[in-house]
Amino acid sequence: MSYKVAILTISDKCSRGEREDETGKIIKETINSHAWDIIKYEIVPDDTDKIIQRLLEYCDTLKADIVFTNGGTGFSPRDNTPEATKAVIEKEIPGIPEAMRFVGFKHTKRAMLSRGIAGIRGKSLIINLPGSTRGTKESLEAILEELPHGLEMLYGREHK
Repeated sequence: MSYKVAILTISDKCSRGEREDETGKIIKETINSHAWDIIKYEIVPDDTDKIIQRLLEYCDTLKADIVFTNGGTGFSPRDNTPEATKAVIEKEIPGIPEAMRFVGFKHTKRAMLSRGIAGIRGKSLIINLPGSTRGTKESLEAILEELPHGLEMLYGREHK
């Protein structure tokens, strides 16, 4: 089954064109390899209101099945992605970020410093990925295989 995916890179430097969005490229390549449809890809600065606005648009207007954010999950004063995500989700899914941190921790203990969360808004699943390329690769590898099952449950379809 093909899913509609929106990707939101959250980075002051990328939004200003000072750095290339390598992490967003990894997400796009991974999604394309699964034959899922990327319906939106954007870069925004680390601004809570802008993040909230995009998440609401992707979930409520575009009806994305999955919204992947990347960046803004650390300890910096400008890292606000989890807070913006919490402001829009209706249900939190702690197991997804737990799995991502568990897999990442096997490679670097710094994985425990990620504050990313995951949750549901309507029929959309929002997942905060780390801003590092390695962290994003490892996180996607940890969760992608099980996401279709979660989406089937979310849609109320029969699942095994």
